[in-house]
Amino acid sequence: MGLPEPGGEQNTDTRKAAVVPPRHGEAQASPNPWLSAGAQLAQEQAASRVEAKPAAAPAAGPPVHPWVPQDEKSGAVFARRLGRGVLWGVLILAAITGVRSWVIPTKAPAPPPAQAQTAPAYPEAEAQAVAARFARAYLSWDETKASERAGLLASVLPAGADAAMGWDGRGRQDVVTVQPGKVTPGKSRQALVRVDVLTRAAEAPAAKQPAQPARWVGLDVPVVETAGRVIVTGRPGLVGIPDTGPKAPDLPIAQADPDLSTRTEATIGKFFGAFAAGDVESVTAPGATVPGLPDGIAYKGLSSWAVDAGSGEDRTGTAVVTWTLGGATVEQVYRVELTQVSSADAQRWQVADVRGGSL
Repeated sequence: MGLPEPGGEQNTDTRKAAVVPPRHGEAQASPNPWLSAGAQLAQEQAASRVEAKPAAAPAAGPPVHPWVPQDEKSGAVFARRLGRGVLWGVLILAAITGVRSWVIPTKAPAPPPAQAQTAPAYPEAEAQAVAARFARAYLSWDETKASERAGLLASVLPAGADAAMGWDGRGRQDVVTVQPGKVTPGKSRQALVRVDVLTRAAEAPAAKQPAQPARWVGLDVPVVETAGRVIVTGRPGLVGIPDTGPKAPDLPIAQADPDLSTRTEATIGKFFGAFAAGDVESVTAPGATVPGLPDGIAYKGLSSWAVDAGSGEDRTGTAVVTWTLGGATVEQVYRVELTQVSSADAQRWQVADVRGGSL
């Protein structure tokens, strides 16, 4: 340390004198500056060793916590839980409905267009029935049965109406049949019904004149719907009926199968003979149901028979048949359905169905 090495007795005495602390208020003699520096360094080292000793462990006591828990009031707990519940509810609602619907509300659906109120359909069937009853009673008269006619008309007229309906109370006329037709609706639940009437006029027995021929005549009958019923509102008017119908369109004519027509002609003739006799079970195909004609109609013959061109086990043909009934002879047209029936040793054609007309 730059200090002189210890030597003899003189040096030993010198070290002893160096470590003696000076008295208070008395200045230390320092004949040798190196000795003073060494003493000061020794004091500093001793002081540092004292400071480096570990501190004594503190006495055992209750544990020390960084914070102290405090009890919360019930209102604060409820408010916190309520807030959490509301927050979760908002999040779930946003996930279901979509956040966009909150920002941009959906447009309300447009109201359906107002439907125009239409009047209930006119009761055409009831109007035709009432007009037909009226026409039969109106065009039937007998001067000996005037009250009978008035009673029939009163059932379809308004209360208190004149049941004579313009008839002068004389003459005789019969109605053979009536056929109601077109209904033309008007205003205030009114309508006009066309009725075709087949009449036959007859003179009084005293006149001894032949009866007039039957004839068709049209009758326009005014009706109205009121109180849930249809009644005749007033007198009708007679109208004409065309003598002929319109020209028929050109209808297709089926091509014939001459070979099959010839092979099945006897079968068809036998069938219509049994058809007139009322026993067709033996001449019809298995499973066929064809009722026979009533008594009084006799089969006279098969005027013509032609099977339509085609193929397969089911075929159709046209037959013209002559009947005798009521002392007269009449020809009629039938469409006959044939089916091929097979047995163990043969095949044959039999009638499966029959209908009148050429359709």
